[in-house]
Amino acid sequence: MNRIEQTLSLHGPEGKDPKKLLSIYFTAGYPELNDTARIIRELQSSGVDMIEIGLPFSDPLADGPTIQASSTKALENGMHTEKLFDQLASIREDVSIPLLIMGYFNPMLQYGIEAFCEKCSQVGIDGLIIPDLPVDVFHEQYAPIFEKYGLYNVFLITPQTSDARIKYIDQISKGFIYMVSSASTTGAKNSFNKGQSDYFRRISNLKLETPQIVGFGISNHETFNQATLFANGAIIGSAFVKFLKENSIKEIPEFIQGILGART
Repeated sequence: MNRIEQTLSLHGPEGKDPKKLLSIYFTAGYPELNDTARIIRELQSSGVDMIEIGLPFSDPLADGPTIQASSTKALENGMHTEKLFDQLASIREDVSIPLLIMGYFNPMLQYGIEAFCEKCSQVGIDGLIIPDLPVDVFHEQYAPIFEKYGLYNVFLITPQTSDARIKYIDQISKGFIYMVSSASTTGAKNSFNKGQSDYFRRISNLKLETPQIVGFGISNHETFNQATLFANGAIIGSAFVKFLKENSIKEIPEFIQGILGART
């Protein structure tokens, strides 16, 4: 069983652990080039349920200023696709939680889709999140390659995605659906507005078969709890990347405890 599926089966009302899932995003090669594996290990020991490793790209259209800046710094540090695979080569010796790579399609296409998927499988990556790869294109052209290497491709939905489109995504999804909290770029917020809360409720009422995890705008107790009221978990990205800029890696447990202290 894919680690993503296994972890999700433990969370939620029918799972063994009723607590909501916490996923953390960070940019590979940031703050320093060789911090990637250390951050992953620190996050796991701090109680994080899943990790999204950002593959930096020079034109990150969906990312807000914090993650854009981290991508720029990572690229300046010398991060690239092969370097990331080298850094992850031994990660499965002591890391057991699901690991996903989140990035844009262009670097993967340049590397070669099958070669990229094969390397992901070799180092123990469980899934990919590719915001600029259309669902239809993936389903028609690349799904067999992902299946060959046991990778889940996670699709994104937004408040503007129609119910019909969401139900189609639900039918072809594996793992979870990335539920973008707003139509804006990534970025930490202190609370969600009524429109976003109505959106969470609307998706919950669709009774989708695929679990949903909320991303964009999660940064503290309140937004984590709001986001997971109608979903299986939440993703924190910009707030954690900002934390890394201002604090040392050894302080990660304090950041995570600040979120999980209110987890129910």
